[in-house]
Amino acid sequence: MATGAHEGVEHLLYEVKRIVVGQDHFLERVLIALLAGGHLLVEGVPGLAKTLTVSTLARAMHGSFKRIQFTPDLVPADLIGTRIYSQKTGDFSTVLGPVFANLVLADEINRAPAKVQSALLEVMQERQVTIAGESHKVPKPFVVMATQNPIETEGTYALPEAQVDRFMMKVLVGYPTEDEEFVIVQRVTGDPIDIGAATSTEALLEMQKACRKVYVDPSLVTYAVKLVAATRDPRKAGLHNHGRFILYGASPRATIGLIEAGRALAFLRGRDYVLPADVTDIATDVLRHRVVPSYEALSEGITADKLVADIMRGVPAPEKVLEGRVAANA
Repeated sequence: MATGAHEGVEHLLYEVKRIVVGQDHFLERVLIALLAGGHLLVEGVPGLAKTLTVSTLARAMHGSFKRIQFTPDLVPADLIGTRIYSQKTGDFSTVLGPVFANLVLADEINRAPAKVQSALLEVMQERQVTIAGESHKVPKPFVVMATQNPIETEGTYALPEAQVDRFMMKVLVGYPTEDEEFVIVQRVTGDPIDIGAATSTEALLEMQKACRKVYVDPSLVTYAVKLVAATRDPRKAGLHNHGRFILYGASPRATIGLIEAGRALAFLRGRDYVLPADVTDIATDVLRHRVVPSYEALSEGITADKLVADIMRGVPAPEKVLEGRVAANA
């Protein structure tokens, strides 16, 4: 791996940590999504620095940031843009919406109706929007971070499974510790901190290319395939009674997400090869929103996280993962 590429990520992380206190797990997942070119679904109560983290990251990478507050009266044009008629010229002009940014925060995404969510679906998957039959590409890099509020669920719309599957990871954000909260109060009530541009969008695109070159042993791909297959048929993980607890398992996008996110995590950790720990560390975040518990599971208090944990215990990670690479080098 190029030393400069990894140093660029470390510098970016350092600048963000000057503003954001704690939330190391969340911040790491945001960087993984950024390096792997995936999208992030975040669940947490208000006031946990979700917006601050993304806006600070955008400033540190000298990129554009847009926040969209999703509400029941939102329409697709508010998201992707529209055509406006000019009486002076007699022509239509295209006004692009707020999704045209490097980092897009879709706040409380489940408060918007299906039409708006389907409009966001095309942007997330195709990296473009279509207005009046004309396609417009979003800038690169492009990451959508959507938040869900686990409380106040009245007046919300369930996200379609097709859209949920487009998110590479779902991260649960918890409360800070008492020590972290003390530092948060000091920073917010003290003098404002200015952060500089730690990197650029062009440099970040180069980091994405470097991340794609991180070596993944075939045994790890096999492990990811077996892990995802076990979410569809738990008997493959030796869980003969778990079939009644799972309504739907994960799609092949989960297998791709495990490898891509594992690569990005290895890159963040300064390696040019992936270890089993990289895949197992992000497996829950990649799988939790793709494994749908049945009504029987919910009635017994069995969550998607519990099901994923049981499956991971039943599917052992490979022990020797670099033999293929050593043989190739030899």
